[in-house]
Amino acid sequence: MAEMSIIWLRVAAGLYSLGLLDSILTIINRRARLFRLALGALGLAAVFHLVSITEQGIVIGHFPASGFYESMSLCAFLITSLFLFVYWRYRLETLSVFIFPLVFVMTLVASLGRPVDASWSSQTVRDAWLMLHVVLVLLGYAALLFTAVAAILYLLQERELKRKKRRSFYHRLPPLGTLDDLITRFMGLGFVLITLAVIVGSTWAFVELGTRWVTEPKIAISFATWGLYLAMVFLRVSAGWRGRKAAVMAIAAVVSCALTWAAHVRLQGLLVR
Repeated sequence: MAEMSIIWLRVAAGLYSLGLLDSILTIINRRARLFRLALGALGLAAVFHLVSITEQGIVIGHFPASGFYESMSLCAFLITSLFLFVYWRYRLETLSVFIFPLVFVMTLVASLGRPVDASWSSQTVRDAWLMLHVVLVLLGYAALLFTAVAAILYLLQERELKRKKRRSFYHRLPPLGTLDDLITRFMGLGFVLITLAVIVGSTWAFVELGTRWVTEPKIAISFATWGLYLAMVFLRVSAGWRGRKAAVMAIAAVVSCALTWAAHVRLQGLLVR
């Protein structure tokens, strides 16, 4: 039955991935395209998720919240249930941009918490998978850096427009509308790339390290960076954060990314083993 519980949990993660796809499309296109489908998949996933938690509790003989992975699974289910209730009561569709990716990643992590006899088919596949993760991370960081630069320029341009006498340098800056569009586009692109990097990296670490992968400090830093990025995107899409707030958040995310990259320097060394 323990094997069935993990199967149901992975089925739930697969269904949650539709929500992630809807969030990505919403961020990129600035409007929901698959929300109804994703919401239905979320409800169905919650059922499979509940079955998984129930079966796991029966197997271990107590409430399934004693370990990290069990707690992660339970927390993801509770967040899903709460979102479904809030949406049913208040129709707050904008919350899905934050909830859908969060629930998917949490469930994915929980589903990788059971020991398996996984191994790489070849050293080439192992290195290629790791290289894909590194490339996605670098591209995501580059997009975030452009987001931060555009946000700072937006702040400077906005401040200068409030002055009665503008200095000549600021005439060379792009208009506020252009900078605002760049912030939105690069932020959305960066979030997609970082999210894919998290998924690829988690899978690689699970095959490479088994259940010990989640205890690695660089993994925790990576998830913290992704969580900060998710919060920044959510505040941008739902609350319309611009100007000073967007600049401060983007700079904070860049600092977090710098720490994550420093942790990944050691990970890159695995390629030369």
